[in-house]
Amino acid sequence: MHVPLSDAKARLTDLVRQAEAGEEVVLTRHGRPAARIVPVAPAPSGAARTQLLTRLQLSATQKVRRGPEATRSQDFLYDEDGLPG
Repeated sequence: MHVPLSDAKARLTDLVRQAEAGEEVVLTRHGRPAARIVPVAPAPSGAARTQLLTRLQLSATQKVRRGPEATRSQDFLYDEDGLPG
């Protein structure tokens, strides 16, 4: 539904109700789309956030690959005194 901005001023409450019901409401200015009224998505609960973080952590740990030890990976660049070789 496209509504001119001048008409939307008088019908704002009705337009918000329609958007909440799932209808796309586009406000136009001089016949061109200017803004869209959409319903606000509900914020996830604390339990839902915790569950999501747990799933992400589990997914990340499953993707970890053991590689070469990094602590001594560049020792060949230096001599016994720690100077570039």
